[in-house]
Amino acid sequence: MGLLLTSPQPASAANLVKNPGFETAGTDGMPYCWEKSGWGDNDFTFTTAADAHTGGQAMKVELTRRVDGDRKALITESASCAPVVTPGKQYDLSLWYKSTTPDTSVTLFRHDTTAGWQYWTDLKTLDMSPDWAQAGVRTPEVPAGTDMITWGVSVYGTGSVTTDDYTMEQVADPLPPPQCTGTADQCANGAWQVLPTQNPVRSMHSVVLDNGKVLLIAGSGNSEENFNAGTFTSAIYDPANGSYKVIPTPKDMFCAGHVQLQDGRVLVLSGNKAYPVVGGHGYEGFKDSYVFDPATETYTKTNDLNDGHWYPSATELGNGDVISFGGLREDSTGSVTTEYWSDKDQQWLPLWKVNQTWSYWGLYPSMILMQDGRLFYSGSHVFGNNIPGTGSAIYDYGANTITQIPGLQDKDERDQSASVLLPPAQDQKVLTIGGGNIDSNPDANRLTDIIDLKRASPQYVAGPPIPQGTVDLGNGPVAETGNQGKMYVSAVLLPDGKVLETGGALHNRANPVQESSLFDPDTSAFDPVAGDPEARGYHSSAFLLPDGRVMATGDNPGNGTWNHNVSIYSPPYLFKGTRPTITSVIDNEWTYGTTQRITVDRPVAKAELIRPAAVTHSSDPNQRFVDLPLSVDGNNVDLNVTSNPDLAPPGWYMLFAVDANGVPSVARWVHLQGPAALSADTPSAHVHSFAAAPAGRTTGAGPKRTSQKVSTTISGCDRHYGSANVCVPTVFPPGVKRTTAARCAWLARNDYGRLEVNGKDDPLGLDPNGDGVACGKDEVRNGR
Repeated sequence: MGLLLTSPQPASAANLVKNPGFETAGTDGMPYCWEKSGWGDNDFTFTTAADAHTGGQAMKVELTRRVDGDRKALITESASCAPVVTPGKQYDLSLWYKSTTPDTSVTLFRHDTTAGWQYWTDLKTLDMSPDWAQAGVRTPEVPAGTDMITWGVSVYGTGSVTTDDYTMEQVADPLPPPQCTGTADQCANGAWQVLPTQNPVRSMHSVVLDNGKVLLIAGSGNSEENFNAGTFTSAIYDPANGSYKVIPTPKDMFCAGHVQLQDGRVLVLSGNKAYPVVGGHGYEGFKDSYVFDPATETYTKTNDLNDGHWYPSATELGNGDVISFGGLREDSTGSVTTEYWSDKDQQWLPLWKVNQTWSYWGLYPSMILMQDGRLFYSGSHVFGNNIPGTGSAIYDYGANTITQIPGLQDKDERDQSASVLLPPAQDQKVLTIGGGNIDSNPDANRLTDIIDLKRASPQYVAGPPIPQGTVDLGNGPVAETGNQGKMYVSAVLLPDGKVLETGGALHNRANPVQESSLFDPDTSAFDPVAGDPEARGYHSSAFLLPDGRVMATGDNPGNGTWNHNVSIYSPPYLFKGTRPTITSVIDNEWTYGTTQRITVDRPVAKAELIRPAAVTHSSDPNQRFVDLPLSVDGNNVDLNVTSNPDLAPPGWYMLFAVDANGVPSVARWVHLQGPAALSADTPSAHVHSFAAAPAGRTTGAGPKRTSQKVSTTISGCDRHYGSANVCVPTVFPPGVKRTTAARCAWLARNDYGRLEVNGKDDPLGLDPNGDGVACGKDEVRNGR
């Protein structure tokens, strides 16, 4: 039975629902201000039933056969019937019901003053009940541009739901405006702090563990010297006391893939088998795979992948399995092999068990799980040009088809852009930010793109440009001009529902940009805030900590050096007064479609699950913010968990409670169980027909092939100069003349130091006198 959180309230004149008990007749066999709604292949009936909770009428919706879709009695989508709402406000909804099916949900639609009526969100799964039971739930804040909403109960499984006595009331504003507890600048822009203790390893991979600590993976750390010495490292950072612990690392996990498994362990796949050789092979990816256990802080080898994958993707699916694409093989060519980790078998499946399109997705392709189990390739990737076509696509693993998605701006200049599934995940909107191209090395751009995957035929639309900051061109920071933006962007989902974008650089491993801003999904606008005082370009990461702060690490410029300083950002919400506290979590083992009770020390406006980071190279496709609609009874708050594991794949999550001023609690850890949460008695997911008719070209599997040919200069570095971890760009930035003097002056400004010429070739003309040293004094003096 559902929890009764408020005393029963009769339908009254103050109720925003018209005809809440179905007592007034209407047209088409439906009561006044109610309409039939739904979609899909199913058999159904709508009946005005005499078996009412009060009065003489109730509404019964029944499905006797279902292939897909749902049916629901919905408040009529009209100005005369739909409740009028105020953006930014919340509303308490309640109803009485009987149900013979677990496949039900309280579903909301909203009227956008520009776009019209559209699905908004599911709020609550109703428990089966043979007798009348009351269900209550609070809406999220009404989005900007919304003037009306309608709602009802969706039935998406065989059986019936009978409902009666609907109520809807606006929630009173619970808090006065926040009082600033810091300086005016801190309250507006937040504040950065550079920690006194440096990161001891050259980490380019950051994974937040289910105990609140952070796994920092370096492998060789992009150091050929470390590689040749067999020095492979990781470290555990503990935010509670600021300590680091270096962890023995069995293989060079430099540029591996990684993802948290549903039990909290970390799956690490592939890495670097070899550094490039001038005139020979490029980087090579090995087939090895490991699992890191936070409890023992050790790596354990799994079975091998089917192919090598240096720079692979890794996306957890709704069933706890993991799928991976792209990267470089053991022979330096591009991998066209899809890899599939079975959670049940705890191993990578053999090739013959995995659907293959034989497509090359590039390096670290951003593959985001959609609400129906398909994957959205956002167009964010690493190194050079994007994939052919539009540069963005939907991949359906079951059908084994790829459908191109239009609209991505300058698709071949989105190298090391960032992509995030915007808060909340239920909205199915994705934002891409910035990018460049290390092959052609233009000024990085300010482009952003937003896509609504709930549309029948989704496509990207241009978003607002990234705010400009300062760029260090070699002589200290100056203001960015023209269309200068940044690549190597980090994007972090925050518990107040905004996105922090931070870090970046203007060119290939050069010219750091200091700029940070907060993107608000409600207004689709950026608000510039304080910038990280440290350079954060190539091999940098930024990610959310359980206390609501953001940690930023790394930077590996082209001269091969490494920034070991660590920055911590305190967002403005940490300077807006006392934080709410989650005083208890009744149960931290959660299953889908259930109601979970917490207690808080004062009123909160929302709660959410945020998946902990597993980020590298601007890429964390598993990052997501899942809204938990509330049912409130004083300090007891019941959280309504989605029934759809594709919205919140199984695993450990940070649970935040947030007050009306956007101030979050410190997170508590909860576990969406894997196979146990997907048992036979778990309600099926209420999946809408989003992206049901994409207009782009759809293709199936291509001919079987071994690999994709990839240039040995894929990393944008000319290996004829210096050691393998030094990156002399194959193409210098715009404005650098094609002369020895100009190129050598640029290298000097960026602290490249002495560069030996490898072999007899000098393709960039840096050693005209042929003495084996690039940019010698005589050459710079006499260079043209």
